[in-house]
Amino acid sequence: MEKQLFMANRLREVLLDGHWIANTNYQEQLIDTNWQQAVYKINTLNSIAALTYHINYYLEGLLSAFRTGKIDISDKYSFDVPEISSESDWKALVQRFLTHAARFADAIEGLEEKRLEQPFIEERYGSYLRNIEGVIEHSYYHLGQIVLIKKLIVSQQTH
Repeated sequence: MEKQLFMANRLREVLLDGHWIANTNYQEQLIDTNWQQAVYKINTLNSIAALTYHINYYLEGLLSAFRTGKIDISDKYSFDVPEISSESDWKALVQRFLTHAARFADAIEGLEEKRLEQPFIEERYGSYLRNIEGVIEHSYYHLGQIVLIKKLIVSQQTH
């Protein structure tokens, strides 16, 4: 299997439809989360909505970088989630996330394999492959948080 297809499938696994590593994925976790759960804050933990926005921020920003050849995102804005005050606000964020997740995986699949070893925009950012692997690892990290936060919310709501 070509490396870019392998990486695209790993992205789809964590973001859209896989169960191999975490026995779940973002789509599965987010689809059955309502907006009150999504914005629910437990102590200093990020909300599910904030984590969803955060991962989408990077997916959207990297897609833009693929098109434009420049990075227009900054870590300091990656948790600037807009207010979510209704189910429609939440569903819009989830749909935006799922759209960008699918587009990002498709973009990776469409790369020429030799491009994976080339610098991503600038040398200081490392290779395309390193950045794609970083997105996968980062996504699993926050997926684990979402799963745990959902469990905490459900346990608080049933007690």
